[in-house]
Amino acid sequence: MATIELTEENFNSTIESSAFVIIDFWAPWCAPCRNFAPIFEAASEAHPDIVFAKVNTEEEQGIAGAFSIRSIPTLMVFRDQIVLYSQPGALPGQQFEQLIAQASALDMEKVRAEVAAQQSEG
Repeated sequence: MATIELTEENFNSTIESSAFVIIDFWAPWCAPCRNFAPIFEAASEAHPDIVFAKVNTEEEQGIAGAFSIRSIPTLMVFRDQIVLYSQPGALPGQQFEQLIAQASALDMEKVRAEVAAQQSEG
């Protein structure tokens, strides 16, 4: 599956309707973003079961602000509407594949239980 562009109109529906979403927050003027783009695209082709999406932070400042994106590129990984990973910086291809494998291997029942426990404490 090719990457999709996320906007304020389709962001929530994409996260809510997809079990696994990886988002690249980027901007056209950002050289590291442009360098990471082919790695992100290759991963999207290799993992058709995962939604790969991009947020242009210049055009979608509301989304970038909602997630406190301060530097780009920033990667976010959602599974079952839970943010599992959010870090600035482009990853080399092999590290990106490792991140995808780690996120895929997580026991989401356990993650949901941990999130529920943290929410009840705080």
